[in-house]
Amino acid sequence: KVGAGCGGGGGGGGGGPLPPLPETGPWEVRNAARSFNAMRARLERYLQERSHLLAALSHDLKTPITRMRLRTEMMPDGDLRDKTLRDLAEMEEMAAASMDFIRGMEGGEHGERVDLAALLESIQGEHEELGRDVVVHCEVQGPVVVKPRSIKRCLDNLISNAVAYGQRARVEARLVGRRLIIAVEDDGPGIPPADVERVFEPFVRLESSRNRQSGGTGLGLPIARNIARAHGGEVYLRNRREGGLTAVVEIPLEN
Repeated sequence: KVGAGCGGGGGGGGGGPLPPLPETGPWEVRNAARSFNAMRARLERYLQERSHLLAALSHDLKTPITRMRLRTEMMPDGDLRDKTLRDLAEMEEMAAASMDFIRGMEGGEHGERVDLAALLESIQGEHEELGRDVVVHCEVQGPVVVKPRSIKRCLDNLISNAVAYGQRARVEARLVGRRLIIAVEDDGPGIPPADVERVFEPFVRLESSRNRQSGGTGLGLPIARNIARAHGGEVYLRNRREGGLTAVVEIPLEN
C-alpha cells in the first residue's frame, strides 16, 4: 500500500495558454507583435476546429457501431460472428480513446487540492480489483494542486501499459525541488531508443516489441502526455538498465 514519507505539498503548475504579445513600443515592434498574434490566433482556431471535428466523428461513430453490434449479436454463433464482434469492440474502444485524447488536449478541468497518497492508493485498489500487480510508494505528504480526474487518467494509462507489457507496475511519487515526479516502472521488453518519442504519436503501436495480444488503441501515451502538458509538465520514457521501461510524469508546482 501507499506509504507516506518525508516531503511536502504544493500548488500545481498552470499549463494554460500564454497571453498574446503586447503590441506596444516602436512601430516595427508593434507590427511584428500584431502579425505574430494574428498568426497564433489562426493556428489556435485551426487546431480547435480540427479537435472538434475529430471529437464529432468519434461521437457520431458510436451510433452506427452500436447498430452493427446489435445486428451481429443476432447472427448464428460462429467464427465470423466472433471476429466481427471483436472488430466492433476495437472500433468502440478507438472512438472512446479518441474522445479522451481530445479532452486531454482541450483541458477544461480546474486544479484542486488533492491528497496524492490517497489518490494513488485508490488507483492501486482499482487495478488490484482487476487482478493486476501494482505496487505504490508515495513520499509526498500533504495536498498538491492537480486536476484530479485528468491526472488519474494519465496514471491509469501508464499503469495499464506497464502491466500489459511488463506483468506488473511499480509506482513511486516524490518531490524534487518544486517538481512533482511520479515514475511508473515495468519489467517488460522496453522500447528501442529510436522509437521512444514516436510512441507518443496517436495510434502508434510498436508491434515488434510490444505484445499485440495486449490490446490497446495507441492513444494511451499521447493522452497521458497531453494531460501532463495541460498541467505545465511532461511525460517521458526511459529504458531501465536492468530491463523494462520507466514512464516519468513531471509536474511543476507553484510556491
